[in-house]
Amino acid sequence: MDADTIDRAKLALQFNPDLLQKDLRSLEHVDWIDHFVAQNYDGSWSVIPLRGPTGATHPVMMIYSDPGCSEFSDTPYLEACPCFQELLASFRCPLNAVRLMKLTPGSVIKEHTDYDLSLEDGTARLHVPITTNPQVEFILNDRRVIMDTGECWYLRLSDPHSVANHGDEDRVHIVIDASVNEWLRELIESAAGNMSDIA
Repeated sequence: MDADTIDRAKLALQFNPDLLQKDLRSLEHVDWIDHFVAQNYDGSWSVIPLRGPTGATHPVMMIYSDPGCSEFSDTPYLEACPCFQELLASFRCPLNAVRLMKLTPGSVIKEHTDYDLSLEDGTARLHVPITTNPQVEFILNDRRVIMDTGECWYLRLSDPHSVANHGDEDRVHIVIDASVNEWLRELIESAAGNMSDIA
């Protein structure tokens, strides 16, 4: 399957939701940082950085997924999270920004596009849900994407997308920006082909 035809793929990776949620609870003392693009959402959409631009110390700079940055490093928040560390180590490709992103009940991320976040542009955005609920509606190219806890999804977010949490639980994902190499390309293209066969 050609990269430019893939806008979503459930990857052949699965993580233990209980362990992911245990790591999330270990960060309960950490203040979540409001997403700085306030015009893109209504309600509360916030972030904890697990990897950020090397040398960044200000919280806003730590959560910034800077496409021009050439070097990213783990943040101190990752040190207390062994499951998150193991999850990230399973990716055999360079990892750039990695963030926990929380959308609270009743909150909405308005339709928007994220520049250059696509397989064909060389940076793939991956989502691993930690907590979610059936009333979360993630819409990509006018079609819903249903993601369950512990799954790993590639989403081409250079395309129009929006999210609404109509449930009564927080929706928290690990969001990974990864540089595309041969391993990741094959993983995504194989997963997309399998989804096409099922459909």
